Amino acid sequence: MTIALDPDLFAGCGTDRPLIRIGDKWTMKIIVCLRDGPRRFGELAIPLRGITAKVLTESLRSMERDGLITRTAYPEIPPRVEYALTPLGRTLLEPLAAICAWSAAHLPEVLRQRDERVA
Repeated sequence: MTIALDPDLFAGCGTDRPLIRIGDKWTMKIIVCLRDGPRRFGELAIPLRGITAKVLTESLRSMERDGLITRTAYPEIPPRVEYALTPLGRTLLEPLAAICAWSAAHLPEVLRQRDERVA
């Protein structure tokens, strides 16, 4: 018995761009950082160890363009800018929590499989 598979597994999605954004290295980490409320650029950089200012800026701009976050600039001196999740961005918190739970539950098995294949 053969099963016919569509070679384009994501054909029903219409586009793979949202998948690219969600699968980006920093997007999910930024979402977690914004889960409890707005943060300034410098406040985001602290927990995102290893991210450069350029990559953080590019990620925030892309997420804002996709409607996942908002950027609010306050007319103050010195200037103050805050980033916050939009309602659309908040919809990613539940699936992200499920992925984190799966990872925590299966990490020992994944590491064991990795070790077996390396040895």
